[in-house]
Amino acid sequence: IQMRTNIVLDEDLIDEAFKYAGVKTKKELVQIALQEYIENHKKKNLMDLKGKINFSEKYDYKKTREGI
Repeated sequence: IQMRTNIVLDEDLIDEAFKYAGVKTKKELVQIALQEYIENHKKKNLMDLKGKINFSEKYDYKKTREGI
């Protein structure tokens, strides 16, 4: 699903973003920005769980990794 929209963007910000993004169009640039925004917020939400999950004393993460 795609949505057409008109937005006013800071030209200096756009120019700087193009230097790092490696894309040619504003559409691609905005798409990448949205994807990275979402990914970063998902990671942030996971970090909020730090110290709140209690694992069983018998849990062996190294043994779990060996099965991969």
